[in-house]
Amino acid sequence: MKKNTIYTIAAIFILFILVFIANNTLDSYILRILNLCAIYTVLGLSMNLINGFTGLFSLGHAGFMAVGAYVTALLTMPVAVKQMNFFLKPIIPFLENIVWPFLPSLIFAGIISAIIAFLVGAPVLRLKGDYLAIATLGFGEIIRVVFTNTQSITNGALGLKSIPTTTNLWWSFGTAVFTIFIMVSLINSSYGRAFKSIREDEVAAESMGISLFKHKVLSFAIGAFFAGIGGGLLGNLIGAIDPLMFRFTMTYNILLIIVLGGMGSVTGTVISAFIVTISQEVLRFLDEAMIPGVPALPGLRMVVFSILLMAVVLFFRHGLMGTREFSWDKLRIFLKKPLAKGGNK
Repeated sequence: MKKNTIYTIAAIFILFILVFIANNTLDSYILRILNLCAIYTVLGLSMNLINGFTGLFSLGHAGFMAVGAYVTALLTMPVAVKQMNFFLKPIIPFLENIVWPFLPSLIFAGIISAIIAFLVGAPVLRLKGDYLAIATLGFGEIIRVVFTNTQSITNGALGLKSIPTTTNLWWSFGTAVFTIFIMVSLINSSYGRAFKSIREDEVAAESMGISLFKHKVLSFAIGAFFAGIGGGLLGNLIGAIDPLMFRFTMTYNILLIIVLGGMGSVTGTVISAFIVTISQEVLRFLDEAMIPGVPALPGLRMVVFSILLMAVVLFFRHGLMGTREFSWDKLRIFLKKPLAKGGNK
C-alpha cells in the first residue's frame, strides 16, 4: 500500500474520531454549523463539477436541491406526520403509506435529481455561456413554481413541517468524505480529463473524438445527483422546507463558495465551504444593536461579508486555491523547507 493511501486513510480515521468527540461534547448550535459546513461542501463540489471542471455556466442548482429535499422528506416522514401536513388537500395515495430509511431515501432523491437533470440537460446543454445560465436559472424557478402548485404532492406553499431530523455529523461528514472521494476519482479518470478539455476548448476537444453532448450531460447529471443528496441532508437537518427556501439566491450562495475557493479545485471548494458558512455566523452580531441607543441594522452582516469577499477576490483573482489541489507530496515538500532552512543555519 502506498504511503499517500495510508496517510489518507489515517486522515479519514482522525476526522471521524473528531466527529465522535464533537457529537458528544458540542452544543446543538455549533453542531448545526458543522453540519451546514459539510452539507455545503457536498453542494459546492456538485456545482464545481458542472461549472468549474466542465465549464458549463449553470444556475439551476437550487432546483435539484429542492427535488432532493422534497423526495427525501416525503419518503422519511411517518404516516401520521404526512396526514398532519396535508390538511388542506390529502396527499396522493401512492405516497401516503411509504416510509423508507434515510439512506435509501437519500440515494433515491439523488437518482430522481439526476434523471430530471438528464431530461433538462438533453435540450438545454446545447446552449452556451449566458444562454445556458438563463435556461438553467429558469429551470430552477420552474421547479419552485411547480412545487408551489402541486398541493397533493408537496403541500404547496405551506411546505413540509416536522420532517425527521435524521441528519447529524455522521451523515453530513460521511457524505462529504464520500463526495470528495468520488469527485477526486472522477476528475483523475479519463472522464475528468474529458471534462477539463471541454472547459478549455470545446472545438479542440471535439476534434480529439470527445463527445461533447455525452460528457456535458454526464457531468450535469452527476452534479445534480449530489445536489439532490445535499438537498435531502439539508431538509432533514432543518426539519422544515418550503418552495421559497430554494429561490435562486440559494444557487448564488453555492456559486459564491466555488468562486471563492477556486473554479476547478476540490480542495478550494472544501475550504471555502467552511470559511463562508462559519463567517456568516461569526458576523451575525452585526445585525444586532451594538451601541446603546443606536437601533440595530438588519443586513449589516451581509454588507460587511460582501466587502470582505470583494477584498479576497481582489487579492486572489482565481480564488483561494485557483485550480491547485492538496496532495501529501506537496505537504511533505512544504514541511521540509523550514527544516532545511533551520539545518543550514
